Amino acid sequence: MSQFRLCYVTEKVEAEQIYARLEPVFEDDGYPIAITEVDEDKEIFEVSLYIEDGAEDLLKRVEAVVGTGKFQIEELPDIDWVLHSLEGLKPVRAGRFFVHGSHDRDKLGADDISIEIDAGLAFGTGHHGTTAGCLEMITELVEKEHPTNALDLGTGSAVLAIAIAKLAPIEVLATDNDPIAVTVAAENTVKNGVAEHVTTATAEGFDHAIFRSHTPFDLIVANILARPLMDLAPALSSHKAEGGSIILSGILESQHDAVVEAYEAQGLKRQNTLHREGWVTIHLK
Repeated sequence: MSQFRLCYVTEKVEAEQIYARLEPVFEDDGYPIAITEVDEDKEIFEVSLYIEDGAEDLLKRVEAVVGTGKFQIEELPDIDWVLHSLEGLKPVRAGRFFVHGSHDRDKLGADDISIEIDAGLAFGTGHHGTTAGCLEMITELVEKEHPTNALDLGTGSAVLAIAIAKLAPIEVLATDNDPIAVTVAAENTVKNGVAEHVTTATAEGFDHAIFRSHTPFDLIVANILARPLMDLAPALSSHKAEGGSIILSGILESQHDAVVEAYEAQGLKRQNTLHREGWVTIHLK
């Protein structure tokens, strides 16, 4: 059966308005609706709806809500997307870690620390420069500072939480605002043998009750995006233990100074910056 995508690319404000108008209209129909950032610097977003058939009829319904001439119909190739993604997903070494899918277990070296993450519904396989940078910095800090209580904020696939727990059998809280990501994260902690050390939870910001029973953290890792990280600077800094470290990523090189400035305003100082593929990973204390 053919699959189609209705998509519209526009500026952030209009994209959010259109998404807000479409979601209540189509949520009972079961059509996946997504809003994704395609250009962070220019604040360009894309709104998409996915459907297996009846794309023309759906387009008419969408246009009745948001107006004509916006959304385009794109026919998607009839392929196994998971298999397709795995074919191009090569193992990655970062720090002491070997991040790989189940199809590459045979490539694990004797001295590698294995993190097995298959491509799926949650972000974070180790292949993006931000994740690789975090893994390298986690390797250094866990061995140097010996944290006992860690937080992976915006955990995605839980690759960073798993890395911390693999290096040291300490308590790690892994949170995300996406319940699907949290489900995948929990499954990955089991697959990687660290479920007894990693607690996963769906949480928006720091208001969730789970933080009251885990804070303060002497290691916080947040691989999100620059603007949310800057907004979270006061709350994130206040949940850090005295003498603890913060690792931030999801930050373009051009955004480095602004992010550091936001955290310096909270009394932290930059210790180190790693540059990977146009992205930066920042260590602050």
